[in-house]
Amino acid sequence: MPVGMPEFVDNPEPRCPVILLCDTSGSMSGAPIDALNTGLAAFREEVSMDEQASLRVEVAMVTFGPVRLAQDFATIDNLTPPRLIADGVTPMGEAINYALDLLEDRKEIYKNNGIQYYRPWVFLITDGAPTDIWHIAAQRVSQAERERRLLFFAVGVEGADMNTLRQITPSERPPVLLDGLDFKSMFQWLSTSMKRVSSSQVGGTMIALPPVGWGRITN
Repeated sequence: MPVGMPEFVDNPEPRCPVILLCDTSGSMSGAPIDALNTGLAAFREEVSMDEQASLRVEVAMVTFGPVRLAQDFATIDNLTPPRLIADGVTPMGEAINYALDLLEDRKEIYKNNGIQYYRPWVFLITDGAPTDIWHIAAQRVSQAERERRLLFFAVGVEGADMNTLRQITPSERPPVLLDGLDFKSMFQWLSTSMKRVSSSQVGGTMIALPPVGWGRITN
């Protein structure tokens, strides 16, 4: 008889963990937070349409302004995105550190339950500049990237400090400035990417991601 946590006994598929690191500071109030919530719902719907991805893609959501675990890891078929509310400042460094710790804890759970997993993604979305110390978090991201322990992505909404984001993200994957509030297209890109990853071989070579048509890289 299988031994382990019920979620893995019921679904022993390899996991593709994704942490959505969402800025919910006060500057995101109004149209930005509404568009973000709409995009999250579209992401859940898109991935759930793929039977294999719905069993393999696991999503956690960390919001900052202040830092909160808005959604612990859950497969798409068990995910109901929380309604995000904008409030507070932008403790980006604390949020990144929290997300990295959360991810390491999840990987330990996978290992203890004999579950294979793909290289995790951390996907940061922000419209501002950090209001705390972020350099240690950036160093942790850089080291984890070098050791191939995760893939870190950053998306700046209008008003974001793109210079700081460039210092946090790896040079081969610079931050993208979102076109307006087109979160829906961004999350469609993310869902397509997750489908491709979850249908590939665990530990295989990096798959080709779809082109980014929802934003631009800034110098």
